[in-house]
Amino acid sequence: MKILHTSDWHLGRSLYGRKRYDEFTAFLDWLSTRIENEKIDALLVAGDVFDTSTPSNRAQELYYRFLCRVSGSTCRHIVVISGNHDSPSFLNAPKELLRALNVYVVGSTTDNLKDEVIVLYDEQNEPQAIVCAVPYLRDKDIRIVEAGETIDDKNAKLINGLKNHYADVCTLAEHKQVEFQKNGYSGVPIIAMGHLFTAGGKTVDGDGVRELYVGSLAHVGKEVFSSSIDYLALGHLHVPQRVGGAENIRYCGSPIPMGFGEAGQIKKVIKAEFNSRMPVIQELIVPCFQPLEKIVGSLDDIHSKIERLKRDVSTAWLEIEYTGSDIITNLREILEDALADSSMEIRRIKNKQITDQVINAIQENETLDDLDENDVFDRCLEPFDVPHEDRVELINTYNEIIKSFHEEDTNAE
Repeated sequence: MKILHTSDWHLGRSLYGRKRYDEFTAFLDWLSTRIENEKIDALLVAGDVFDTSTPSNRAQELYYRFLCRVSGSTCRHIVVISGNHDSPSFLNAPKELLRALNVYVVGSTTDNLKDEVIVLYDEQNEPQAIVCAVPYLRDKDIRIVEAGETIDDKNAKLINGLKNHYADVCTLAEHKQVEFQKNGYSGVPIIAMGHLFTAGGKTVDGDGVRELYVGSLAHVGKEVFSSSIDYLALGHLHVPQRVGGAENIRYCGSPIPMGFGEAGQIKKVIKAEFNSRMPVIQELIVPCFQPLEKIVGSLDDIHSKIERLKRDVSTAWLEIEYTGSDIITNLREILEDALADSSMEIRRIKNKQITDQVINAIQENETLDDLDENDVFDRCLEPFDVPHEDRVELINTYNEIIKSFHEEDTNAE
């Protein structure tokens, strides 16, 4: 059996106002073709299908068109779990309809853990794999809040909650595995999925990866996961990586760069082939559909880099950070002129000198429109002379309230 592991599509995401539907379309077309060429049996999508809980019509169209195309290929099964960016109820809404296409969707955990254990069968109705499709587990799914608990208490509860959830789901999978063995089907692998942050996980600046639990690291180690898992397909981190050096516990990463911090990063999906319970793993490189370039330096440095890109006939989107000592107020006009005869686009300009001037002056004439909700809360602490040692807990509590608003499933009744 061949599975393909992908995650963190973030369909609908834009980059400083620039829509990226052409990139998403190109990726999904490439993925469909690769699935057919590699004769993949099952596709695993480990969360963050969409970038927001209310995706645009075009993002939805890309998603459903892809599912229809792949379900008619050699790929007999598609398993999709939710990520922290997804709306559980939005993903779950068409799940019964999608089952007709052999697409299994697990948008949220339920009272019945059996909903997260999916058996994949071949054309002869013989079991090929048991999938523990664990969705993104929200704080309320795995922890009971108690008065007076410390940050350490919270961390311990979150990690124990994650560990216990995976243990319970894997126990159900192990029972199925034993039943299959009794019926003559030995070597049926257990494949688990998850959307979480593991200890030591690598991130890069600007990738949009957020801490999942406010005021807490709650990064789990590989020891949290049952030893019965033959392959663990993870999502959330955008850099492809192994967990704790384990060959069979993987993040595949995002398929396109989510920000300029990922510019030049090699993107991958992961193929795992099971002839027995031990998978043979191969990383498949995803083509770059839209190059990004980050340019940092003085004005001369920036011009030099632009000229080099023009000679290469680059079509890159650019983030330019000016770090020179001179104050240049018309930097954008200068740079737009430099790019006039090219196909490159400037998506963001960071002008350090102007920024420093603004920051130094903003206290004098700022308005509420200049502040976000975190700035306002910080300012509210000042007139009450809240001691510094008390502020950390207050800010964490406030951030938890804000996060609960962001995580509220607006699509649910």
